[in-house]
Amino acid sequence: MSAAILAAPPGVAPARRASKKVLPGFGLTLGYTLFYLSIIVLIPLSALLFKTFTLTWDQFVTAVTSPRVMASYRLTFGASLIAALVNLVFGLLVAWVLVRYKFPGKKIVDALVDLPFALPTAVAGISLTALLAGNGWVGQYLEPLGVKLAFTPGGVVIALIFIGLPFVVRTVQPVLEDAEKELEEAATSLGATRLQIFTRVILPHIAPALLTGFAMAFARAIGEYGSVIFIAGNMPMISEITPLIIIGKLEQYDYAGATAVAVVLLIISFVLLLIINALQAWQRRFAGAPA
Repeated sequence: MSAAILAAPPGVAPARRASKKVLPGFGLTLGYTLFYLSIIVLIPLSALLFKTFTLTWDQFVTAVTSPRVMASYRLTFGASLIAALVNLVFGLLVAWVLVRYKFPGKKIVDALVDLPFALPTAVAGISLTALLAGNGWVGQYLEPLGVKLAFTPGGVVIALIFIGLPFVVRTVQPVLEDAEKELEEAATSLGATRLQIFTRVILPHIAPALLTGFAMAFARAIGEYGSVIFIAGNMPMISEITPLIIIGKLEQYDYAGATAVAVVLLIISFVLLLIINALQAWQRRFAGAPA
């Protein structure tokens, strides 16, 4: 049968059968894609917006700009940004060690990186609280020195660092594995220092992956709830995150107020992700431009 197909002249039925695509046609595939996105993304977001429209403009502004809500914005976005920046640095270091070095227990360390993915967020929050509380394994030594992490904004940052680290590591790691070491060797032979090799050879290659990992860690941190509420202390105006504000309004049956705060969170997150994506596109064009 295969010999007949190979021997068939152009234009006959076997050649036409061989040119068929594995997936269905563009129309069916596009229709399924739009339907799936509508069910999973567009319809829930539309319901969120429509519920917000039940408020007048003054009610909306009052709901989203109250002092307690504004304080939660500052904590949520500030802690998420700090945690994402920390993960950007240490995630790169972890990925570098896992790719470039061999050491005993490397596979175990590699598997531990994925632990925040598999660990329930509530378990992560309880574990961090037990570790950093005043009577915890670490907190009992830090608090006498005046360093209090549990039930403070610092504890929120630590929880967000914990859940966001794998996003950077797993995004950068495959890019480092595919990097051409010959370029580094050529730069070394031309007299480049280690810093010059990293900044001019390695960093431009991994920068899009770093930005992607940063964006994913930042987006995850903004919406994180389970691991934060246990270690934050949830004190109004001090350590209360925006998702907790939304949950509190829902428990008070203030559905319109909850959706209003959620819409603000959604818009700010979307704008920030657009900016990060624009930076990624600019960096790719810059890296691809001729010297």
